[in-house]
Amino acid sequence: MNAQSTVILVGATSALGRAFAGAFAKEGHPLILAGRNEAELARIASDIHLRFGVHTAFRVYDAGESDVAGPLLLRALDQVTGSLGGLVLCHGSMPDEEQMRTDASLRESAIRVNYTSAVELIEAAVPHFASGSDPFILAVTSVAGDRGRPSNALYGSSKGALALYLSGLRSRLSREGVRVVTVKPGFVDTRMTWGLPGLFAVASPERVAVDALRGLRKNRAVVYSPGFWRLIMLIIRLIPDPIFRRLQF
Repeated sequence: MNAQSTVILVGATSALGRAFAGAFAKEGHPLILAGRNEAELARIASDIHLRFGVHTAFRVYDAGESDVAGPLLLRALDQVTGSLGGLVLCHGSMPDEEQMRTDASLRESAIRVNYTSAVELIEAAVPHFASGSDPFILAVTSVAGDRGRPSNALYGSSKGALALYLSGLRSRLSREGVRVVTVKPGFVDTRMTWGLPGLFAVASPERVAVDALRGLRKNRAVVYSPGFWRLIMLIIRLIPDPIFRRLQF
C-alpha cells in the first residue's frame, strides 16, 4: 500500500469503522470518513487527525438512500490529498430476522444497505483509482454469508450476495492492478450484536481491522477474522444438505 494515498472509509461511525480508521491512519493514510451522523463524523475526524497527524475529512452519507453514491464520491474526491488509493466499506444493517420475514420494507432496507449500496459505491469509485497508488477495495461482509441458516437466512443472503459480487470483481479488476479483499468476521463486539443469544469467541473491532490490514498487505482474496472461522465455515459448508436441514442454528 502506498502510505500517501487517500482512503475513503464508509461506515466510519460504526465500531468497525472507527477501528479501521485508526488502523489506516496509523499507517499514514489520509482519510475521508463517510457516515450518517455529521456530528460524530466530525468528532472522529478530529480525533484521528490529532492522534495520527494525517489529513482527515468527512462527508455525510446514508446507505439507505439511492442515487447518492456517485455524488458522494465526487464530493469526496475534491478533498483527496494526493491520489485515491482505497475504498473501505464497513457499513451494514442487521434487523431482527423474524421481523424481516413479515416486513417487506425492512427486508428491502437491509438488502439496500448490505448489498446494493456497496455495489453502487464500488462502481462509482473504480474509475477514479490511480494506477500508481496500488489501489484496493476492502469490504466487510460476514461468515453468515457462507451458508444460509434458519436463524439468519435473510441477513446472511445479503452478505453472501456481496461476497459473490466481490469475487467476480476481484477477477475483473486484477488486470488493472486493483486488489479486492473480502473480510469475513465472525461475532464482533458492536452495537449490532449487543445482547444477541448464542454468541461465542466475540472479537474486538480492532482485532478485525488488524486482521484485515494484514490480509491486504499479503494480497489475500478473503480474510476470516479471527482466523479460526475459516475452518469452522469450511466444516459448515461441507455438511451434507439432508443433515444440515435438520440442524437448528
